[in-house]
Amino acid sequence: MSYHFNKIEEKWQKYWAENQTFKANNDSDKPKYYVLDMFPYPSGAGLHVGHPLGYIASDIYARFKRHKGFNVLHPQGYDSFGLPAEQYAIQTGQHPAVTTENNIARYREQLDKIGFSFDWSREVRTSEPDYYKWTQWIFIQLFESWYDQEAEKSRPISELEEIFTSEGNSRINAACDNDTEEFSAAEWNKYSADEKEQILLKYRLTYLAEAEVNWCPQLGTVLANDEIVNGVSERGGYPVIRKKMTQWSMRISAFAERLLQGLNKIDWTESLKESQRNWIGKSVGAHVDFKIKDTDHTVGVFTTRPDTIFGVSFMTLAPEHDLVKEITTEAHREEVEAYIEASAKRSERERMADVKSITGVFTGAYAEHPFTGESIPIWIGDYVLAGYGTGAVMAVPCGDQRDHDFARHFDLPIPNIFENIDVSQEAYAGKEGTVIANSDFLSGLEYKEALNKVILELEKTGQGYGKTNYRLRDAVFSRQRYWGEPFPVYYVNGLPKMIDLEHLPLRLPEVEKYLPTETGEPPLGNATEWAWDTKNNKVVSNSEIDDETVFPLELNTMPGWAGSSWYLFRYMDAGNPDRFVSEEAQKYWENVDLYIGGSEHATGHLLYSRFWTKFLYDRGWLTVEEPFKKLINQGMILGTSAFVYRLEGENVFVSKNQIKGNNVQPIHADVSLVNASDELDIEGFKKWRPEFADAKFLTEDGKYIVGREVEKMSKSKYNVVNPDEICKDYGADTLRMYEMFLGPLEQAKPWNTAGITGVHSFLKKLWKLYHEGDDFSVSNEKASADSLKTLHKTIKKVTEDIEEFSFNTSVSTFMICVNELTAQKCNSREILEPLAVLIAPYAPHIAEELWEKLGNSDSITTAEYPVFEEKYLVESTKNYPVSFNGKMRFTMELPLDMGKDEIEQNVMNDERTQKQLDGRTPKKVIVVPGKIVNIVG
Repeated sequence: MSYHFNKIEEKWQKYWAENQTFKANNDSDKPKYYVLDMFPYPSGAGLHVGHPLGYIASDIYARFKRHKGFNVLHPQGYDSFGLPAEQYAIQTGQHPAVTTENNIARYREQLDKIGFSFDWSREVRTSEPDYYKWTQWIFIQLFESWYDQEAEKSRPISELEEIFTSEGNSRINAACDNDTEEFSAAEWNKYSADEKEQILLKYRLTYLAEAEVNWCPQLGTVLANDEIVNGVSERGGYPVIRKKMTQWSMRISAFAERLLQGLNKIDWTESLKESQRNWIGKSVGAHVDFKIKDTDHTVGVFTTRPDTIFGVSFMTLAPEHDLVKEITTEAHREEVEAYIEASAKRSERERMADVKSITGVFTGAYAEHPFTGESIPIWIGDYVLAGYGTGAVMAVPCGDQRDHDFARHFDLPIPNIFENIDVSQEAYAGKEGTVIANSDFLSGLEYKEALNKVILELEKTGQGYGKTNYRLRDAVFSRQRYWGEPFPVYYVNGLPKMIDLEHLPLRLPEVEKYLPTETGEPPLGNATEWAWDTKNNKVVSNSEIDDETVFPLELNTMPGWAGSSWYLFRYMDAGNPDRFVSEEAQKYWENVDLYIGGSEHATGHLLYSRFWTKFLYDRGWLTVEEPFKKLINQGMILGTSAFVYRLEGENVFVSKNQIKGNNVQPIHADVSLVNASDELDIEGFKKWRPEFADAKFLTEDGKYIVGREVEKMSKSKYNVVNPDEICKDYGADTLRMYEMFLGPLEQAKPWNTAGITGVHSFLKKLWKLYHEGDDFSVSNEKASADSLKTLHKTIKKVTEDIEEFSFNTSVSTFMICVNELTAQKCNSREILEPLAVLIAPYAPHIAEELWEKLGNSDSITTAEYPVFEEKYLVESTKNYPVSFNGKMRFTMELPLDMGKDEIEQNVMNDERTQKQLDGRTPKKVIVVPGKIVNIVG
């Protein structure tokens, strides 16, 4: 019987859907296991073969855990808000909801064809009002909370108000804005309601503030750092500038230490943890205040090396620093303003990464050294960032290489404060064993002693204090987009007010245009009905706005990471109308046991999700502090691109092996136009690229051979392979096993469609094991010792591989197993039934079909995982080499427990021995049990 994989896969995918085979139960006596893939964004391009890699790995593990007796939750949904759908809406006028729905339908179709064991009954979409109602609710809870640094916990804002009423804010240790002033209880109680609200905004965990943002004029929105590549927007490649805007922000910085310490409690790779540690950027040092001469201003700096304070020869401020425009003298204003404008066009990442360019401008202002009173020139330079520390540095060129390069470039002094160290050519950054010199009361002291002493003196004189600093900054939470979660916020006298839960969700309004308004407001400014009626608690026309009951609503929307920061909990109790997750469901599932996704989310989604989880834990809505116990980053499947070579300045293409010199321009060709022999379909290429319809192609023996290069699989490189085609031609089971076979899960590996035939042949060979000709043929006879040995060594190796996520070696093991069983002519149920279960996580469709043919009525998913038994790997016999005068003549299989005399007797009685001796009597017989027999004659 032939292996009709298309029919088999269609049959079982239908069966799983109709019977909800993978539906998880929130109330089970089985141990729970929660497997999750990173939330996919449903793009219009659909999936290529690189996308399912992590999904296949997680699916194998989820299926394995079911066989091992676990109640497995393996859900899927869509991160369906975002910029791509909005950009498409701008270009075509089609509502983002329509394109998103179409894209989701396409994704679902493709995912189903690959045979994933998702519990689709729990599907969530971030753009559904029933989902983002709870995103809005979490935002409100953050607004109604503050962070108690003493208790290291989020607390209700009402408790903070009680403290202010009774004792003011002088004794409270809370995370708040830097410009928060002290006040007494008496002063607080005299403040108006609006004044109190202004103060509380400085403490809330989500708050309004003027912030430096990445503004993209063409897209009309703020972009996150990870949405910018080389100073332009990742989507569209448009210029991005730094701009100050009033934005909603999240006070994630309050959680910095907990986010750092929490890394010690989770099973993540060390490289991923290190990415987060670097992003959080903990450093211990001192805050130092420098007075600006001839003004009432001071500039605060944070430094990890206050012991080098006598080496300060200039200060550098970020171009965006609040004080720059105030302190710049008229003589330098034009140059300073030009520099500020130029630096605004560079992203923070670009500025941080650029260590070669040395640029800066003198402001004309001077600061006063806190100990010597000497004048210190104040410069601006874009290597200093406004959002890092205080946006200002005390430059010590002898101790910091960037300061050293800056000083040499602008001919500034480089005073040496290190004993017996030459700093004329480069800075010295050593700490331990360093002796401070030329530094007044610090001279002669080593690093640690000098550090402690200078902090003591700064605190004594009121010019600074010891401080632990974090690089982690509060996260800008506003986006000037349409297709995102609306903020549940309206404004009274310019102050934000929250809509009550009972009136959520606040739904996105209809707009005619998805672009910003003519006056520069976000797209929601185009809505005609976008005001909140506080009397009737509903959205009404903007024309009804008044000073008493109807107020304007927030025009920004939330960023993409809002819905993806908590989605793992919604899966536990999807559809619950009363809570984002019930207490019972969350206690049962706790958090994600295994999370698989890309490393590009290390400092974005993963940090934000950890932050929201800790907050919800603090406020009693969760029982866990971390969202993901174990996390694995899958590598990338690379594409093998095809290139044609055009002679520069001519409409002529040269075949790969005819290229001479460097006078050719490589152009990507669609890989679908190239065959397995790297031969281009020239006519197909001309139709695909009409501009080359009249081009001349210089061939080799009538063939145009393309060049090949392995690079990222991408639609823009025309090297994507559609999984639908692979499933159609070879089957989903082949695709699943081949993607695992390509190499270790965490590593990048190139796709080669030619290699897929080997895996497909293996599955056909597996099918034949269970068949004789056209008939299903499995016997109930006892298996041979060899077959039992093959099965159990396979169980042992595959189980170890799955538990270590080494799926590529599992596939190799299956291939060896099937080859051995084929050679053994094994058709024993004792072997073939457990083999079907063993391979089911990898190739579930063929396994289900074979399981049914074996006479089972339930899905193979319910079958227990085969148990490895050591006894079948213990050798019971030995194949002895029998030698005559040291030359091996034949082998003889004998029991391993046979004694020396018995071995000799059996060998001597063998007719082959008698034939070799030819009637002679041997001088002696050497027997080494378990090793050899040597007859000396």
